[in-house]
Amino acid sequence: MNRTLNFLALSITASLGSTHTYANDEIEDVMVTGRNINLVGSAVSASEGYVDQSEISLRPMGRTGEIMELVPGMVATQHSGSGKANQYFLRGFNLDHGTDFATYVDGMPVNMRTHGHGQGYTDINFIIPEMVDNLAYKKGPYYVQVGDFSSAGSAHFSTANMLKEGEIELSIGEDNYQRLLIADSQSVLGGQLLYAVELQETDGPWEDISEDVDKTNFLVKHTSRINDGDFSVTLMGYDNSWNGADQIPQRAVDDGTLDEFGTVDTTVGGESSRYSLSASYSSDHISYSAYLIDYELDLFSNFSYFIDPINSDQFQQVDERKIWGGQGHRHFDSNNGKMRNTFGGDFRYDDIEEVGLYKSTAGVRRGPVRADEVEEWSVGAYWQNTMQWTDKLRTTFGVRYDYFDFDVKGLVDTNIDGIDLTANGGTDDDSIVTAKGSVNYSFNENYEAYFAMGQGYHSNDARGTTTVVSPEDGSAIDTVDPLVDSFGYEVGMRAFFNERLNASIALWTLELDSELLFVGDAGNTEATRSSERSGVEITAYYRIDDVWTLDLEYAYSDAEFDEADPFDPTLGDEIPGALEDVVQLGVSANFKNGYYGSVRARYFGEEPLEENGDIKGESSTIVNLLAGKDWDEFGVKLEVINLLDSDDRDIEYYYESQLASEAAPVEDIHFRIFEPRTVRVSAHIKF
Repeated sequence: MNRTLNFLALSITASLGSTHTYANDEIEDVMVTGRNINLVGSAVSASEGYVDQSEISLRPMGRTGEIMELVPGMVATQHSGSGKANQYFLRGFNLDHGTDFATYVDGMPVNMRTHGHGQGYTDINFIIPEMVDNLAYKKGPYYVQVGDFSSAGSAHFSTANMLKEGEIELSIGEDNYQRLLIADSQSVLGGQLLYAVELQETDGPWEDISEDVDKTNFLVKHTSRINDGDFSVTLMGYDNSWNGADQIPQRAVDDGTLDEFGTVDTTVGGESSRYSLSASYSSDHISYSAYLIDYELDLFSNFSYFIDPINSDQFQQVDERKIWGGQGHRHFDSNNGKMRNTFGGDFRYDDIEEVGLYKSTAGVRRGPVRADEVEEWSVGAYWQNTMQWTDKLRTTFGVRYDYFDFDVKGLVDTNIDGIDLTANGGTDDDSIVTAKGSVNYSFNENYEAYFAMGQGYHSNDARGTTTVVSPEDGSAIDTVDPLVDSFGYEVGMRAFFNERLNASIALWTLELDSELLFVGDAGNTEATRSSERSGVEITAYYRIDDVWTLDLEYAYSDAEFDEADPFDPTLGDEIPGALEDVVQLGVSANFKNGYYGSVRARYFGEEPLEENGDIKGESSTIVNLLAGKDWDEFGVKLEVINLLDSDDRDIEYYYESQLASEAAPVEDIHFRIFEPRTVRVSAHIKF
């Protein structure tokens, strides 16, 4: 990995959006060193944290989405081709592809509203891991700066402003894995111009299909100093195409019809692109940013195979949109630096030219289930007060207001099955006020206790707010609430000793009014119930000496529906896909002679696959290894993904499907296995 990024001096307040005492109105800048930062006296809760490139570069990753696993307790899996957004799990949520967890890159939202595949769709394949300067994460709905998709938490990625040295890195590996990275920065136009290009190809290990991944990423960023602040203009681009190896049914593996690396439908896959232009300015007391995003997805999937024995059950999902918006805040300090008031807001407009679901066969579109044009915009405003009452006691309180407007226009009046969809267009709007706060008590510079509570929410798909006719069978259905409330609270403790040990414990609870969502795979609304989740999270990062570091992350979650299913009272209260236990263990080393490496293990336990809890997914363990050596201008690196060649499962589902040889649908477990042990070798030249 590129380990030459210059770790700039950053304010903890600017990085994490939290505040602390400012003696004589001066903000203390500290050198960021990731988990070694002492957040005692600055954090809002025990479950927020910070990671920088020094730790990212030491983490072996089989795919870009695993960078999200730097958030303790987060699991990133994949059930389809590697160009598709990952499936995420955190705090008892099967987050699908991002619902209820907000993600930002350089202030730009990543979650897609009213998306063709799923609400909150979070595809981070456009991130170049070596260009991430830092990641600030905030779990729970306690942060007034975050609005939509905020219930489980948020992740905020910041790209680097400059590189210490330029670098060219070439990686090769099994299954025709090839990756080229070129990155450098130069002094241009009174500032720093950073550029990076990433090219990646791979065929994957699947027996019946080549993934044929063809990914291109680029980043161009210019940063200059203006009036004691940093002004940046950033251009990012991503283009990818792939074939998909979707999950397969257990029964086909048991009877020998399929190998565990087999595929039922070899004609699925997709193409996606994302181009963005953004600008930002930040100083000690103000921060503003604006962005424009052009995004497309064309995705073919088939999860139930041949319930339609003639045409198959394959479908195509299309999403084409432009997004523009911005956000900003300003701090006002008073009372000799003991009080800070922050006023901020954000605006977002999604101009969705087409969000559609089509039936297809062998990668060829047959006709629409539904297709719409959507305009969706929102505006949010917030105020936060942080008060240092004594040297030990600090409070934070904030209020946020959000307003949403939805406008849905059908692109087709009648779908492929002859169902009249003209009634499904329309407009709607909604607003929500949320309050968030925390009380923090610092026993000394090494210990701090936290009590945080707050309201969060997620928006629902705009189509669900106006849909009254089911595209599946033409029956009458109810519209959904535009915004879904949540409420959570947390108590915790943080300890920090001698820049060696950074540990925390948090006990949390989250209540969600409804998990009802618009389902992109069906084109209508899936009814679910209100729920409650609670759990405990323990983290410990121990720097043994200047070379060796150990870390442990454990998360336990208990997730249940808290009312009977109104359509089927016989269903239990288990939430499918809610992981109960997640453990990550790691040891890393960075020697002064240029050698470095790490070994990491991730485990998650059994989880219910249906509401009664009778069918459970298997536990899963994977171990990855990284080892490398840097000389003055040259370096080599070895990554072994799935070091122990585990045949555990990356993800599992339980639903009805029908194979071509079967006369009727069968309820079964469907799964995707870990990719087998994969060796990758990289060499880089610095200049």
